Amino acid sequence: MNINVFYGILIPFIGTSAGAACVFFMKRNLNEQVQRALTGFAAGVMVAASVWSLLIPSIEQSADMGKFSFIPAAVGFWIGVLFLLLLDHMIPHLHQNSDKAEGPKSRLQRTTMLVLAVTLHNIPEGMAVGVVYAGYLTGNTKITVMGAMALSIGIAIQNFPEGAIISMPLRSEGMGKGRAFAGGVLSGIVEPIGAVLTILAAGLIVPALPYLLSFAAGAMLYVVVEELIPEMSAGEHSNIGTIFFAVGFSLMMVLDVALG
Repeated sequence: MNINVFYGILIPFIGTSAGAACVFFMKRNLNEQVQRALTGFAAGVMVAASVWSLLIPSIEQSADMGKFSFIPAAVGFWIGVLFLLLLDHMIPHLHQNSDKAEGPKSRLQRTTMLVLAVTLHNIPEGMAVGVVYAGYLTGNTKITVMGAMALSIGIAIQNFPEGAIISMPLRSEGMGKGRAFAGGVLSGIVEPIGAVLTILAAGLIVPALPYLLSFAAGAMLYVVVEELIPEMSAGEHSNIGTIFFAVGFSLMMVLDVALG
């Protein structure tokens, strides 16, 4: 595997692991305002990545279809949304600040379902990284190694707070520091796995690349609207989540345009 691709796939996972390591240095759980800010930031990064790194390249790569170049982007987008909707109903999980589990009824522990919730929305992030690197590997001139690296860095930045947001509550629920850290790390392991599987799939079916790009975008935007936006807006009214959404969005946009 190309060394740039290897590092690019690992960077988001390192971001999650570094965030999970906060459990060793912080004594208390993250306060509500900080959690809102971090969640808003993550949502902003994911929305910008979906547009600049995934949907626009998907449309550009279908330019030979003329005025119908939107078709792969629209079809892939909807398949991504429906895929995450299906996973949401098939996997038992529990969102932050919620007492009611989603998905099928299970006897899983609360802490396990918290980890599953984060794992669920890390799947499209891994796929997004994988499909962009797949485009680079297939020699697609519209996807540069720096553009792919911009996506990896952007997702790693927003994964850092995600790692902390999962490990700190696990610690506060009585889990040991080592196990809480492991829970945060495990929630991010699906990203490199998803990236590798997506690269392999794209290598087998190169014409499907525009569909895979928009598929990852649809899956990521499903997570943002279904989970992150409600979390950043929960409780007493505050603009902190919205402000950090804008910070995350603009940072990812700058990264993609400057490095791409």
